[in-house]
Amino acid sequence: MNKFMKVAVKEAFEGLKKNDGGPFGAVIVKNGKIIAKSHNQVIKTNDPTAHAEVVALRKASARLKRFDLSDCEMYSSCEPCPMCFSAIHWAKMKKLFYGCTKEDAAKIGFDDKFIYDVIKGVSKKKQVKIMQIDREECLRPFKRWESKEEKVQY
Repeated sequence: MNKFMKVAVKEAFEGLKKNDGGPFGAVIVKNGKIIAKSHNQVIKTNDPTAHAEVVALRKASARLKRFDLSDCEMYSSCEPCPMCFSAIHWAKMKKLFYGCTKEDAAKIGFDDKFIYDVIKGVSKKKQVKIMQIDREECLRPFKRWESKEEKVQY
């Protein structure tokens, strides 16, 4: 077994033991060394975004003092959900290794298919009513950003 995936699985078990959240673990590696590791902490923190991958990304970014993790790799015990998948992309990571599939997760009650369908625009069910309002006022900070000379693009 891959040594980093082994740590991700160990993290998943650690989270289960502590009742912190679902059975998921993640590890971030840079140059062959573990930078951050975590498990799902949704229940522990009452934070729906505290998935293993997101918590590991937050730890790695804090440790490295940067948001660009393009020189790091993610090892996740399960195929990331849409939120985590997006966060991995926002971190500019180039490699993701995962163990279980999203279908495996669905079989134990962690079904992301609805979210994927919403993203694709093929869902008939509407969980969230979405309405655009006040665009002109909301464009004001965008215009300020555009003209800002000292900005960090990410």
